[in-house]
Amino acid sequence: MTGDKIPTRVPSAEDSVAKRSDSSAIDAFVRQARAVATRSTTGKGRLILALDATMSRQPTWDLACKLQAEMFDAVGKADGLDVQLVYFRGYGECRASRFVSDTRSLKDLMTRIDCRGGHTQIGKVLAHALKEGDRGTVNALVYIGDAMEEAVDDLADKAAKLGLRGVPIFAFQEGHDPVAETAFKEIARLSKGAWFRFDGNSAQTLSKLLSAVAVFASGGLAALEARGRAEDRLMIEHLRAGGRG
Repeated sequence: MTGDKIPTRVPSAEDSVAKRSDSSAIDAFVRQARAVATRSTTGKGRLILALDATMSRQPTWDLACKLQAEMFDAVGKADGLDVQLVYFRGYGECRASRFVSDTRSLKDLMTRIDCRGGHTQIGKVLAHALKEGDRGTVNALVYIGDAMEEAVDDLADKAAKLGLRGVPIFAFQEGHDPVAETAFKEIARLSKGAWFRFDGNSAQTLSKLLSAVAVFASGGLAALEARGRAEDRLMIEHLRAGGRG
């Protein structure tokens, strides 16, 4: 072995460009992370209410409409909250209203929706919520449905991303379908939200829980604690069990 020195490579212009490119990418990532971490929770809250309007829900649609209308009434009384209605039905139909503070127009729209045959499109709902989160704060997503006919891993991935952005999913299951129950519980858990079941015998309880969601979306856990109703305490318990607060 000789004592010759290993040649030292002289940095090229391409190296400098690559270094600047790497630095820019890191800076962009940091800016994005800070934007997510410091996203304002002041001002008006925003709540997405998503509905499964496929044919399987037709038998109890009138009950569901009544409960959802009562939720709109509760939201309408909550200061500083905008609501967006999202629903899917039929062959690939998935629609979203704009965010409004006048919930009467949304309630009227909801009561005009008729159920149509088709598969669930929960993935579209979650993807839509992620896009809305890019445009501004989304404080909560309420999903009401009775079935799940999609790849649960895809839903779980989107739910986890919503959880990282601080958007809990409140999944309300109509009926006792075991596949839907497993999926709804998982997307609620991954998003740090909560899962509840409802039917004709639990209409009053569900109405109160929906009211609690509206209060949470407009003022967070502090608003629920301040109001202090039984349904608020139940919601707080579920949220804390899911890792929030």
